[in-house]
Amino acid sequence: MTATLIAKDLAAAHGDRILFSGLDLVVAPGDVVGLVGANGAGKSTLLRMLAGLHPAEQGTIQLNPPSATVGHLPQEPERRPDESVRAFLGRRTGVARAQRDLDAATEALTAGHEGADDAYAAALERWLDLGGADLDERAEQVAAELGLAVDLDAPMTTLSGGQAARAGMASLLLSRYDVFLLDEPTNDLDLDGLERLERFVTGLRAGVVLVSHDREFLARTVTRVVELDLAQQQVNHYGGGYAAYLEEREVARRHAREEYEEYADTKAALEERARTQRAWMEKGVRNARRKATDPDKHVKHFRGQTSEKQASKARQTDRMIERLEVVEEPRKEWELRMSIAVAPRAGAVVAALRGAVVRRGGFTLGPVDLQIDWADRVAITGANGSGKSTLLAALLGRLPLDEGHASLGPGVVVGEVDQARGLFVGDEPLLDAFRAATPELAPADARTLLAKFGLRAAHVLRPAATLSPGERTRAALALLQAKGVNLLVLDEPTNHLDLPAIEQLESALSSYPGTLLLVTHDRRMLNAVPTTRHLHLKAGQLR
Repeated sequence: MTATLIAKDLAAAHGDRILFSGLDLVVAPGDVVGLVGANGAGKSTLLRMLAGLHPAEQGTIQLNPPSATVGHLPQEPERRPDESVRAFLGRRTGVARAQRDLDAATEALTAGHEGADDAYAAALERWLDLGGADLDERAEQVAAELGLAVDLDAPMTTLSGGQAARAGMASLLLSRYDVFLLDEPTNDLDLDGLERLERFVTGLRAGVVLVSHDREFLARTVTRVVELDLAQQQVNHYGGGYAAYLEEREVARRHAREEYEEYADTKAALEERARTQRAWMEKGVRNARRKATDPDKHVKHFRGQTSEKQASKARQTDRMIERLEVVEEPRKEWELRMSIAVAPRAGAVVAALRGAVVRRGGFTLGPVDLQIDWADRVAITGANGSGKSTLLAALLGRLPLDEGHASLGPGVVVGEVDQARGLFVGDEPLLDAFRAATPELAPADARTLLAKFGLRAAHVLRPAATLSPGERTRAALALLQAKGVNLLVLDEPTNHLDLPAIEQLESALSSYPGTLLLVTHDRRMLNAVPTTRHLHLKAGQLR
């Protein structure tokens, strides 16, 4: 079925802060709409609203035809207790709900309820359209293609991070919705997964609205861009792909600044003219009063006329100012200005593994012989599940080795952004979790630093686990500025970050003089950040 999603005059707010208003959007079959904007601009809120999961505070959303199916794949896939991989795939593809509706319709039909035949026909058609008839068969095939070598009846909670990412990818490839709403679908995907996702999205006949931090993915997939500009309180539409959007946005911002400056200069000149005219008028009045005893009536009349002319000119200038079309000054966007505090240099050898072997279930890393020297800048790549995070944990001494030896050099101070953002997932307030990692910081200094990363009063007193993934990532980056480090370990640091923050991080990494271990699948970051070595992992073996 081909379907069109139509949204008119949508608005959303967070507390007393307006996120966006007056938003109109039409998503036709074959459209791939990239939704961009800073963290907190309302991108995920808009996707949930379009999916019917979040009520619209204003405006309308309709589907044509009304029976069309909309699939929403959230930013953080929920791993429910006791839910099997098979059940997870059924839930994410919409087949599980369609099956429940079909079962209920079948019971009603069997019981002879009025109108049950029409309800049964509609439920059956929806179940078939979503791919319910052959989901199990397709699931086995797609899992094998993705290398998801697990029993589909195994609980989702037993899967590793890489396996969970493959399961999420499988749920997308198995989906047959009429409209797709994808929130950060590139998170945790390896290069092979990114290429599969690109082929899937560009090959869809259905309309797609997607949010992604991956600039290369956006450049290869989207056909137009909708920008939620939180600073200007505007919704901007750009035709063409992502590269065209970047160019058009830069031109639009330059023109907006030029228009405002022209308006401000004109207004300032007119106000200065009006002040001068009033000054001349007042001077004329004072002169007229001082020389009021002048017996020559022609002189007095001339002085009065001159003052009146100046007053008339001043009134004309005031009217010109009133008739000026007001141009609001473009608001300056909040920008992350990031730097990484550097500790004194460590020894010549920063970290080493000798004959290291780690066994975790059916997976084995190694044996690995690896030495990281001072100022090495190492990019680490590999497919999901190849052992990248395990290698980092072994190097840092956090994971016991089954064989071999691991060591950190003298004077090494580690700064880490782990893939799970593990420091900020508990129930304690963000400020408390942050200060536990930086006890030398006074509460006021910690608040000030977090505010520089866009985490203000409304964030720091909330339980850390309630923050968005992007906010937790910013808190982890703030730690790198709070304490000096000389070994920087970043595991998928761009996950959940907005695009301006990614560019700031790249800039900070380019000027960081210490030792760097960088795990990322972000193709543009791999090109932007200077590295001296490239390690590639394949099935636990290091090259």
